[in-house]
Amino acid sequence: MTRGRPKKVADLIQRELSELLRRELRDPRVGMITITSVDVSPDLSHAKVFFTALGKEQLQQTTDGLQRAAGFLRSQLAQRMKMYTTPELRFAYDESVERGDRLSRLIDSVVPPKR
Repeated sequence: MTRGRPKKVADLIQRELSELLRRELRDPRVGMITITSVDVSPDLSHAKVFFTALGKEQLQQTTDGLQRAAGFLRSQLAQRMKMYTTPELRFAYDESVERGDRLSRLIDSVVPPKR
């Protein structure tokens, strides 16, 4: 199997999940989140979904809400994607945005402003 198929499936999952979270999920623990990327295993059996959230203080609640809704989201994806098998979903907080912001502030604090 080529790397192209998992990438296409990952892109489709990201689009569909974003829509499902916005329109269908009613869990109060899952607030404003953004799906930043999806990594799908080569055999398409697992998908790791990376997200960012507003309000880092409720990060554990958000992650718990997403894990609790994983079965519902997977079944909805199966209906929308029409695949033989739908990957099992695992959610992980994407720290890259936060890390990039922190690095940017560090650089700004060291580099003198241009005149």
